[in-house]
This record gives sequence, C-alpha cells and structure tokens, in this order.
Amino acid sequence: MTQVVVLPHGELCPDGAVLEVEAGESICDALLDNGIDIEHACEKSCACTTCHVIVREGFRSLEAADDLEEDMLDKAWGLEPNSRLSCQAIVADTPLVVEIPRYTINHASEGGKH
Repeated sequence: MTQVVVLPHGELCPDGAVLEVEAGESICDALLDNGIDIEHACEKSCACTTCHVIVREGFRSLEAADDLEEDMLDKAWGLEPNSRLSCQAIVADTPLVVEIPRYTINHASEGGKH
C-alpha cells in the first residue's frame, strides 16, 4: 500500500486525509473510494478537467501524462507544472501529497468544448 496525503480542501476534505492506496489505482479512484467526492464529470475518460489535482510530493513517481491528458490539462483552472488529471495518474510505490484545487472548470456541465 502507498500513502497518499490529501491536503485540506474547504469543501471536499476540510481536515485533509491520509489514505492507504493500492499501487496501480488512479488517484481519482482512491479519493472516491475514501469518501472524497472529487468531481469527475466525464466519468474518468480524460475528456474534461474536473478531477485536476496538483501533486505536491511524489510527482516524479507517476508515469508521464500522455498527449491527450496534456491537451486537457492546458484547459484546467490553476494549472501548475505538477498538475495531473487524477483519473489518469496511477499511484505507484512512492508516497504522494495531493492538493485538490479550489476551483474546477466543468466543461461537461458548462457546455465547453472538449
């Protein structure tokens, strides 16, 4: 099991959380499985940016984002160099510290282009 620390988020996880996650699971699934209701408007198909997270520690342990994820990330609110779509970022054996941004751009519900 890999430790994933979730930094406090005012609505989704006010006190933060420490999760034990199986390697091979996406960050999105790990959050959802532990009661942290991160948005995932496209049902984890890499077609929106609502599950955008910032990986504060352990970023290099993740497989590199593919071109589709990189294209989608360009549309994310608050993009940083260590941003990932949590539905595409697969936990490895290295502990992670993850921040859920305060805002998302919900392309699915706002009618934005994918």
